[in-house]
Amino acid sequence: CQVLADLMTIREKMTRLEGLKLAFVGDGNNMANSLIVGGLKCGMDVSAACPEGYDPDPRVLDFARGVAESRFELVRSPADAVRDADVVITDVWASMGQEEERTVRAKAFEGYCVDEALMELAHPGCMVQHCLPAHKGEEISAGVFEAHADEIFEESENRLHAQKAVLYLLMKD
Repeated sequence: CQVLADLMTIREKMTRLEGLKLAFVGDGNNMANSLIVGGLKCGMDVSAACPEGYDPDPRVLDFARGVAESRFELVRSPADAVRDADVVITDVWASMGQEEERTVRAKAFEGYCVDEALMELAHPGCMVQHCLPAHKGEEISAGVFEAHADEIFEESENRLHAQKAVLYLLMKD
């Protein structure tokens, strides 16, 4: 449901999905996995920057390799992922249930903050998404968050609409 809301928000702002470059910076967790699959299925080019040991699920990587029409890359450098991106997405470094790993993860994710310097590498007008809650100063700088707050909160609102659509499809006769 989160990625449906993300794609809906991107489509609303950019008027299309196909041909756009989506860059994900962070943990190759559930968000990265869903964004890779969703972005590729919608014709987007997807680049994910994850530190060593925090890669997306191998089944998702196999899927991405099998999508001939689209381009996917897994890189270690956030700069490589974000260069020429139309959309940059990040998520917290320690998700619910990983709180004990917070110190280890903070060290592993050094340099993975979506900040102003990183955003300079993206296309002008690049949008930023975050599934919230955000830890400003960790995975996203306060300045980038505030500059893109309207887009991020629109994404949050769109979760409601995406979930209503899914429920409708599941419950209709």
